[in-house]
Amino acid sequence: MYTEEVMEHFKNPRNMGEMENPDVTARVGNPSCGDMMNIYMKVGEKDGEKYIEDIKFKTFGCASAIATSSVTTELAMGKTLKEAEQIEEEEVAEALGGLPKIKMHCSNLSANGLHEAIYKYKKKEGMEISDDLEKKHEIAQKTLEKTEEMREEHGLDEE
Repeated sequence: MYTEEVMEHFKNPRNMGEMENPDVTARVGNPSCGDMMNIYMKVGEKDGEKYIEDIKFKTFGCASAIATSSVTTELAMGKTLKEAEQIEEEEVAEALGGLPKIKMHCSNLSANGLHEAIYKYKKKEGMEISDDLEKKHEIAQKTLEKTEEMREEHGLDEE
């Protein structure tokens, strides 16, 4: 069912955990399954470009959710914000050698988390936000609200 890459990232996730003094923290959710992701990011500057200096995650979810969170941080690390903003769920799934169709929403969760962190950082710093990133933010906020409602209705918590 899962590729070797998925299992490797699930069993040995990269960049997992909280971060001390991140420049930005973002939270996203998936109402179809209740998965939640927190993403922490430090942004540096090199040659006049903002880039992802460090990135970590905490994900409450299944093997696919953890694996996609792990590989997303690897894909984003060291990239400029502009480059990282272009990472989409297809690229995340491809980096893992594919995901079962029923688990593709997990790659959406991790890509959404990355986009939300970039959005929040740009907003905080007064940087220009593209229409595409603004739409992704609106969707992330709606799905987070629905996820939190669903989890509350079913008595699910992260601890």
